[in-house]
Amino acid sequence: MRVAIAGAGAVGRSIAGELLENGHEVLLIDKAPTAISVERVPQAEWLLADACEITSLDEAALQRCNVVIAATGDDKVNLVVSLLAKTEYGVPRVVARVNHPKNEWLFNESWGVDVAVSTPRLMSALVEEAVSVGDLVRLLRFSHGDANLVELTLPPESALAGTRVGDVDWPEDTSLVTIIRGTRVLVPSQDDALEAGDELLFVAAPAREERLEELLSVRRQNG
Repeated sequence: MRVAIAGAGAVGRSIAGELLENGHEVLLIDKAPTAISVERVPQAEWLLADACEITSLDEAALQRCNVVIAATGDDKVNLVVSLLAKTEYGVPRVVARVNHPKNEWLFNESWGVDVAVSTPRLMSALVEEAVSVGDLVRLLRFSHGDANLVELTLPPESALAGTRVGDVDWPEDTSLVTIIRGTRVLVPSQDDALEAGDELLFVAAPAREERLEELLSVRRQNG
């Protein structure tokens, strides 16, 4: 897979390193000469250019990329890069970094963003995830398809502890994708039984989140 990353700062280089380790082809783009540090990520391609300029993106052959990541520290730049990648070059998947929470509402499919990653929101969500049991925590918003990645740790008092996954009447537009149980990561089957303390990860429509939290958190009433 070919990935172009706009922004060769610490965030962009870190992402590039991870992708290269996983066998992907990576191009780092930055307009600041001081950001071009080939020795830090020598396996990547580097391009000194303004990622907001069509001529630069032509030189980067963005039409050959499977994914574009707008990872600069400037939300305006990330929005422009995302829009150009999607509308001018038809890049299938565009991921954009959100630096300031007040701008998060802009990072949607209207600006070509498929996945918006808000650093402040993600850090907040990770804190919540670490201390919350029985509360739904939103980890990531997918702009394309209007869905969120959400997590809930199943509390001991949940009525669903001990219930087979296939026997649960899950809300519409909701999919249980992973169960984290201790050190194990499980791909849930219909026959797997839920256990108290399980970390459940779902992709769910925002309108279904309240129902999902009620389903997982509340003890079934007797009688």
